[in-house]
Amino acid sequence: MSAVIDFLNLILWEYVLVYGLLAVGIFFTVRLRLLQFLHFGELFRVLRGSATEDKAGISPFQALTISLASRVGTGNIAGVAVALYLGGPGAIFWMWMVALVGMATAYSESALAQLYKVKNAEGMYRGGPAFYLARGLRAPWAGAIFSVCLILSFGLVFNAVQANSVADAMEGAFGLPKIGVGIFIAILAGIVIFGGIRQIARVAEFVVPFMAGAYLLTAIYVLIVNWSEVPGVVGSIFASAFGWQEAAGGATGGVMAALMNGVKRGLFSNEAGMGSAPNIAAVATPEPHHPSSQGFVQALGVFIDTILVCTATAIMILLSSALVPESGVTGAQLTQAALGEHLGNFGAYFIAIAIFFFAFTSIIGNYSYAENAMTFLGAGTGLGILILRSAVLLMVIWGAYQSVATVFNAADASMGLMATINLIAILLLSGTVAKLTKDYFAQRKAGDTPVFHAADYPELAGKIDKTIWTRD
Repeated sequence: MSAVIDFLNLILWEYVLVYGLLAVGIFFTVRLRLLQFLHFGELFRVLRGSATEDKAGISPFQALTISLASRVGTGNIAGVAVALYLGGPGAIFWMWMVALVGMATAYSESALAQLYKVKNAEGMYRGGPAFYLARGLRAPWAGAIFSVCLILSFGLVFNAVQANSVADAMEGAFGLPKIGVGIFIAILAGIVIFGGIRQIARVAEFVVPFMAGAYLLTAIYVLIVNWSEVPGVVGSIFASAFGWQEAAGGATGGVMAALMNGVKRGLFSNEAGMGSAPNIAAVATPEPHHPSSQGFVQALGVFIDTILVCTATAIMILLSSALVPESGVTGAQLTQAALGEHLGNFGAYFIAIAIFFFAFTSIIGNYSYAENAMTFLGAGTGLGILILRSAVLLMVIWGAYQSVATVFNAADASMGLMATINLIAILLLSGTVAKLTKDYFAQRKAGDTPVFHAADYPELAGKIDKTIWTRD
């Protein structure tokens, strides 16, 4: 079985997805006429109505913080360090590139999730790739496969991986027993997830800005203290990215090492095109009342995750002497060593605490995606949700003290399959995305607040819930 899983991962991640995710990002960037660049201000303007919600949904700002809770995880600390170790400083440049085109993908999949969303048995908004597969493409079987893959990867295994990262960090920094850390995280997560998505939204709305803000402020402090070295670091990023500075810190060196490691880690981190964030984008009450508005919110999530948080980690590492080719010091250890230089002994404690917050919020964010998938499978309330919540907490405890390498490989294959299905779906629905976008900006240009009118989309008759898109 492990050989089959390894083969699937080789095909999906070495050939299909690395190039597929990048190609789809470029496709939507071109088809939507450089939307994320020419209309960058719109990403922030749509958050002006971020307090808007109704009894069926959460606010756009809450949806953004939940998606950031999932995106901003241990990969932003350990994953960036691995990319720099294997690919050199140039890896961060390619992470930027994949995020910038990925913003168009994130916009597209989240706008579609909003458009095709439904109300569950309790009258709450639910949606995501499974729903636009079933309703937009009339392929419920593909939606079911996607949902199962999402629950297995994000709902269960990745949460075990996050718990494992926290347990390792806490044991290393404070000497705390791993099983104790796992139980503590499970109790905290249980308090949140048993309150449902609204409770997750309230927690994420408070914790995520604090978490990301503290991390970015630390990076700004490091930048200020080492200001004279910043031009050299920026120069090394570009030199390594284009091969002008061979083996610039990377274990393998060269432009291809920088490109491949930057692209892979960037895609893992920002999740654009994976089909994960659209699950929570669909739960938001859009303001303006148009599917495109929530596409912009989630494009902003990609920008914050990679351009801000991942860059913060990279800069703190590159402004230290911790990055040494073939030293074996990589991942969270490398980030910890870099912060140790900048902040002394407090650096190791800071990273351990940061990993705790990043991982904890990822656990509750990932769970919210799985709950959406359960709704699609017809088990979104009652016993089905109780079983899911219990399984998530058990996986957190198990992951804290067990090696999760084997199941992580299985989760990679599962995520690779769901991402492949999602990319095919959004490409097939790209015409709808283009029409939504044109409609949105036509209303903006006319000086109106964009509002979605189902009557303007006769081709969607019977595919969307018109009652959701009718305002009093």
